[in-house]
Amino acid sequence: MKALIIGAVMAFGLAASAVAAPPEVTAVPGAPTLGLAAYDLKTVGYVVEEHFLKGTAQSYRKVGEAGPDGKWQAEPADTAAYATRIVVVRPADPAKFNGTVAVEWLNVTSGLDLGPDWAYTHREMMRAGYAYVAVSVQKVGVEGGNSMGGPSVGALKKANPARYGALSHPGDAYAFDIFSQAGRVVRQGDVLRGLKPRRLLALGESQSAIFMTTYINAIDPMAKVYDGFYVHSRFGGAPGVDSSRTPPQQSQTGVRFRTDARVPIMTVLAETDVASPGGWWLADQPDNAKLRVWQIPGAAHADTYMLQVSAADSGLAPIEKLAPLWKPTKITISGVMAKPINAAPQHHYVAQAALAALETWVRTGKAPPKAPRIDLTPGKAGGAATLTLDANGNATGGIRTPWQDVPTAKLSGFGNSGGPFAGLLGSTEPYDADTLKRLYPGGKGEYLKAFDAALSRTIKAGFILEADRAEIRALAAALYPQG
Repeated sequence: MKALIIGAVMAFGLAASAVAAPPEVTAVPGAPTLGLAAYDLKTVGYVVEEHFLKGTAQSYRKVGEAGPDGKWQAEPADTAAYATRIVVVRPADPAKFNGTVAVEWLNVTSGLDLGPDWAYTHREMMRAGYAYVAVSVQKVGVEGGNSMGGPSVGALKKANPARYGALSHPGDAYAFDIFSQAGRVVRQGDVLRGLKPRRLLALGESQSAIFMTTYINAIDPMAKVYDGFYVHSRFGGAPGVDSSRTPPQQSQTGVRFRTDARVPIMTVLAETDVASPGGWWLADQPDNAKLRVWQIPGAAHADTYMLQVSAADSGLAPIEKLAPLWKPTKITISGVMAKPINAAPQHHYVAQAALAALETWVRTGKAPPKAPRIDLTPGKAGGAATLTLDANGNATGGIRTPWQDVPTAKLSGFGNSGGPFAGLLGSTEPYDADTLKRLYPGGKGEYLKAFDAALSRTIKAGFILEADRAEIRALAAALYPQG
């Protein structure tokens, strides 16, 4: 089997010296430690299974300069033993599998493994028949250590030593190869219990997206594992290929994606990601034959949907159960914020459309629509960009959605305080009764008519899915301020 895998990889043009032996794969009975849902995924036709991967990973060193154009080169450096885990979420009925596997580089910014791309896009994955694989790629998620929120207490070996005590991570310099090896294991298909994957999409959000930027620029030209990349909420910089720090040490200047990318790249950015100090504005680049950049004004890096709606959003819950979860709140898992955090639905719905567009692009070759950029004035070195705001206090430009064009609140990717993650959670400032009356003299009926028209424009433009129309319309009706 080892010879077959190495031979297959060489057939794709990868030197044998750059390929580690395939890892041992062991199925692990019982429920994995990973917050996927507050409901049983069996009720929506999905099975959850966990596997350990044990093998040898390589690190990399750069060859030449790692410049802002992203055309980086790397070569294998050291090797180290590792043991990590993957979590497989697959359709119980093989006939419902669409052939696409979304493989997520789990995020460890809070000190434990989280799947934010699963959180934002799982509804589209399940209704379209994807399989999903979560990979514990970074050391903090396995071993613990320092994270953005301080010392980790939720790492696998700390949270459940009986189950995960045998895992071992040599450091994030080996994370790139671990992610490649996990993809090859998924491609082989055994962990999918007979499902035959035809497309592998690599997903990563926030810190994972930052690492994935380096993966695309330096590692993918050699590894050639994934068929497309979904890079969600990255900022402007990227770590070196030899990075072993968590959070990663980013370059101080913007790093673009290489313009000769091998496969399609879909980049989804919230307002926070675009305009923050060190944000995407430093690395902005035009779309090209292999790149689409979608920017979502009024959306925050993390928001109400990710923190409190997603876990309950099975696709079966009635709107009267979901709508209360959408209401603006100051209370979060990291503390009480000064303002209600961002409750903008557009982040979730545009993220789903972006995943569907990438899958179609990879499957058919049809590229997604191009999107306008958010209007801003670039900042000075080390500072933030300045957003252009409309008369209602919301950002202009970018992907237009009904929550921006027919607003009931000022929705921002900024403006909060109260904890270590406050700068990522944005804010919601509901309009008072006088403002709503000025905007919609005819009340709720006038609002919904304008909302419907704006929603139709966004769907026609390709930035929200038709499959979400009825739910969005019902949500708008349920959340319109009363009184």
